[in-house]
Amino acid sequence: MPLSLSEQEYRRFLETDDAPAPHLDFLHTASYRAAGAGVRLGVFDALAEGPLPGEVLAERLQVDPRGLGLLLTALRSFGYLTVTGDGYVNTAKAQKWLLDTPGSYATVFSFWQTVLFELWSELEDSVRTGKPAVDFYQWLEQRPATMRRFQTMLTRLAGFLCPEVLAAVTLPEGATKLLDIGGGHATYAVGFCQRYPELSATVLDLPGALAVGSEAVAAAGLTGRVSMREGDLRTDPFDAAEFDVALLFNIVHGMPPAEVRQLLAAVAAALRPGGRVLVLEPLSDLAAGGGVVGEAFVRTFSLNLFHGQGGQVYGYAELAEWLTEAGFTDLDRHTFQKSPTDHLITALRG
Repeated sequence: MPLSLSEQEYRRFLETDDAPAPHLDFLHTASYRAAGAGVRLGVFDALAEGPLPGEVLAERLQVDPRGLGLLLTALRSFGYLTVTGDGYVNTAKAQKWLLDTPGSYATVFSFWQTVLFELWSELEDSVRTGKPAVDFYQWLEQRPATMRRFQTMLTRLAGFLCPEVLAAVTLPEGATKLLDIGGGHATYAVGFCQRYPELSATVLDLPGALAVGSEAVAAAGLTGRVSMREGDLRTDPFDAAEFDVALLFNIVHGMPPAEVRQLLAAVAAALRPGGRVLVLEPLSDLAAGGGVVGEAFVRTFSLNLFHGQGGQVYGYAELAEWLTEAGFTDLDRHTFQKSPTDHLITALRG
């Protein structure tokens, strides 16, 4: 968490430049890393019910008492813990956001820490060569725990946005077939099928992602209407002129421009005349309400996409040009109220 600077420290580091402001970045990085260790070791969960002395906590977590003691004092300096007469206790922010509970930030926190401290170790090489120094999905496959966090993040984000997507979109009259490209968690396929009783859906994704979605489809009682198809959206062809609706939700940003063009052309070919494509993406031209934090996240995310996949966060004008080039018309844009950095672009196949 950001350090609570005294008035004198604030002036020295952030106003007068008498002290190096990048030193604060170093400390905030250390704070993030230490808190991530706390999450993975179970420190915050162990303190969820109240304070514990350090030695009791070390025994409960089965860790080295001296090492834990040093971690706890660092977490105290960084604002994650406080000390009472009964021992260490979570601060209100740690209690709310870093426990292993539904709706907490712990999964996102841990996932991005692994990305920044491991995946980004070769960032300079990507910038130097203009090509991804690592393959993000191969990297994920080698880290099952990180893959689980990633899939959990995607599922929760989809669950968060799905009601607003359904409210913002009206499918073409008589639509019966939907193609969800890369939507392995199946949240959107399930949502649309529940709203439109005549609709069936095909979800195309890699095997690891489909495992999550298969459970969701079964739980919704939709195994007869939602089919899960293993495939790679970059190489496996779609059925020609077969679908009324195609979803491209958080897919485009993972590709370089040439591949985006190819994908949109393939999607156009998979749609019947008058079919609709729905593209959900963050956009580099931020909408009002995104704020400084939203802007910083989108730009960080874009750099990460370039490094691991050769993609980036694109602007609306770029996506509109590519959609038009692929034969789509009647473009419309919706900015999410719940998440101003995310946008839904709809278009019709001409």
